[in-house]
Amino acid sequence: MTAREPIELARELAAACAAQDGVPPFNDQALVELERGERRTIGDADALAVVSDRDREVELAVAPSARGRGRGGDLARRVAGELGGFDAWSHGDLPAARAIAASLGMQRVRTLLQLRAPVPPAPSGPDRLPDGVRAFEPADASALLALNAAAFADHPEQGRMSADDLAARMAEPWHDDANLVVAEGTGSSGSAGLDAFAWVKPGGDIAELYVLGVSPTRQGAGLGRRMLSAAFVRMRALGATTAHLYVEGDNAPALTLYERAGFRRWAIDVRWRHAPSSDG
Repeated sequence: MTAREPIELARELAAACAAQDGVPPFNDQALVELERGERRTIGDADALAVVSDRDREVELAVAPSARGRGRGGDLARRVAGELGGFDAWSHGDLPAARAIAASLGMQRVRTLLQLRAPVPPAPSGPDRLPDGVRAFEPADASALLALNAAAFADHPEQGRMSADDLAARMAEPWHDDANLVVAEGTGSSGSAGLDAFAWVKPGGDIAELYVLGVSPTRQGAGLGRRMLSAAFVRMRALGATTAHLYVEGDNAPALTLYERAGFRRWAIDVRWRHAPSSDG
């Protein structure tokens, strides 16, 4: 019998956990890097950790059929034994994850909020993108990466998206260039570029606002509202009735934008930190 690839195990386990818990246990970047060989796994098909040795970051999942047997705690202790200090994401802040974190003496270091809102109805007349907003074209890739790096310079994951990362995400079955919309503009250097972008990830009745970024030089110009309106246009075209997004718990400007658009808290992701033991 041929051994299954780590990415196959991770995707299958992620699907089972998402169906049970309502949230996936591994984020997209972790799976992209696992598929490229930049992350590794610890465990098996019933209890699996996806590990970044570079960042000492871990995401852990236990199959619904294997829960209640201490598999999650055993795997977490195994990870701690191998890595010492590490950070772990708990998507959905589930009670079992909190219990494991408490058993290892881990501390909360970051909160990522999940927000949801009804997709608003289309205005009267044609439901089209706002003026100055259009669908992404392949020639926009370099400008999009530059904009993303500037808009998320302080974000530990999104801000480091590379050309390979972008290509990998665009190769995913869910991506369609029509659902990645951009606002053309002029960069601070005077050269043509992009001022903002919004990326929608289809999911049946629920569409995710995957990323929304605005150039730091254009903050306060209403581009966030315009790109959010553009995202809603694409969500309606997909037949989605609910919009979903992730936002940092301390990002006050973004929270204000989304709350004014009707978004409300739906769930929380928590980043836990395990400090290595000081014992010899």
